[in-house]
Amino acid sequence: MPQSLDQHHPIEPWRTSSYCAASNCVQVAGLATGDVGFRDSKQLDSPILPFSRSEFAAFVQGVKAGDFDDLC
Repeated sequence: MPQSLDQHHPIEPWRTSSYCAASNCVQVAGLATGDVGFRDSKQLDSPILPFSRSEFAAFVQGVKAGDFDDLC
């Protein structure tokens, strides 16, 4: 069963990386579901993509480990 849209609303302020120098960035925020939401910083009304805290932690760990460096 789909979750209601209210559950995907942020309960924390949207955060943008300090490395973001342009508007082509991703923002993250904690959601009412306990998940972490991602959205496009240049389209603030774009859909929120929810990820579990463990998925988000694995992503951050991969970024820190350089797992995505070949994509730059």
